[in-house]
Amino acid sequence: MQSESKKQIDIARLKADVAAASVEILSAHCAADRIRLQYAPEDIVALSERNTLKRAITSSQALYRFFTLIEVQLKHPEADQLLI
Repeated sequence: MQSESKKQIDIARLKADVAAASVEILSAHCAADRIRLQYAPEDIVALSERNTLKRAITSSQALYRFFTLIEVQLKHPEADQLLI
């Protein structure tokens, strides 16, 4: 019974973490859209700090890879059974 209780706590935490991450990702998306709508890519590259751009690109690529894996699981729910 104790392991079931622990599993319920983990599920609740997971749902809360995903909800919080969703809000943070939406915020980052809005920030990127503000920049995209106000500046040309050429100006961003020419006038921004190179390291800042590289960090943003690396972060966005990592998010893309992670959520691509999640999307595969959503499209192929039978693959979920392999994770259990």
